[in-house]
Amino acid sequence: MALDEAGQIADPGVTEIDAIVIGAGPVGLFAVFELGLVDIKTIVIDILGKPGGQCSELYPEKPIYDIPALPTVTGQELTDRLMEQIKPFGAQFVFGERVDELTRGEDGRFHLKTDAGREIKAKVVVIAAGGGSFTPKRPPLEGIEAFEGSSVFYAVRRMEEMRGKDVLVVGGGDSALDWTLNLASVANSLTLLHRRDEFRGAPHSVEKMRALVAEGKVRLLIGQMTKLHGEGGALEAVTVKTADGEERVTATAMLPFFGLTMKLGPVASWGLNLNENLILVDTERFETSEKGIFAIGDINWYPGKLKLILSGFHEAALMAQQAHKYVYPDKKLLFQYTTSSSNLQKKLGVK
Repeated sequence: MALDEAGQIADPGVTEIDAIVIGAGPVGLFAVFELGLVDIKTIVIDILGKPGGQCSELYPEKPIYDIPALPTVTGQELTDRLMEQIKPFGAQFVFGERVDELTRGEDGRFHLKTDAGREIKAKVVVIAAGGGSFTPKRPPLEGIEAFEGSSVFYAVRRMEEMRGKDVLVVGGGDSALDWTLNLASVANSLTLLHRRDEFRGAPHSVEKMRALVAEGKVRLLIGQMTKLHGEGGALEAVTVKTADGEERVTATAMLPFFGLTMKLGPVASWGLNLNENLILVDTERFETSEKGIFAIGDINWYPGKLKLILSGFHEAALMAQQAHKYVYPDKKLLFQYTTSSSNLQKKLGVK
């Protein structure tokens, strides 16, 4: 099977593989590792143009603090480490394509088709597509489209791009608070705008933000945006309505964090049991209502579900054990530890 320079499948024709992983975020990438340990070969498909999912797309430089053994790691660093970890298993990647159709053929295998016409057959399918397709919620401001991508950003991919700018962060959740803290030392000036003086983010982040406000390093405004000012995509200022009246706030970059609109997209039509737009799974195998289709990470639901990356890692490990039974129905799986198994160490290239 020929690959292009980006590691994608070059031939758009029918491809056969053991397992298809839909989603190249951290949980999807770790699924490749767990499947590889039990000799299952994978193709990973993602609608984005690179691996990492939301970690790389929305907050590549934002620190993550709850990955075991890593006190702090950015979204991009975590992605890079996972890509390094799965190298021994030779997973193949298809980027920039959406899975439109998924059916089971008469041969018992799953037949998948992307929006680019690519067809792949596999014995098992692992859905690790996060919350589905995500679209940032756009503030209801006239003419905002003209500034998007040049002065108005819904994600920060490089903090250096904000250096020396007058930044207006809008929102009251974790994203707004995190970027307020991270960009305070980079921006020429930073204003945090929220409609009320109460925040939904982590308490320690709120405390740090208020400390920066007290030090004069961040300005906190309570109010709502009413108008954008600027030409040719270059933002100059934003009119804000507060309890004291209207005020024109200087801003050459605006970061509105109003949340994301999540959509399952084509997944919703695959006949799987759903719970409030999430895929219902069992907690023994993380299998869906369709035998051989698994769902791990933020896209699944079960009682007690926590939307954490580390939870998705656990789900991937149990999923792989059951997937082995479908890929190798006549072969008994012997559970092994990577620390003591020479067989697993050989697969990982460390022996």
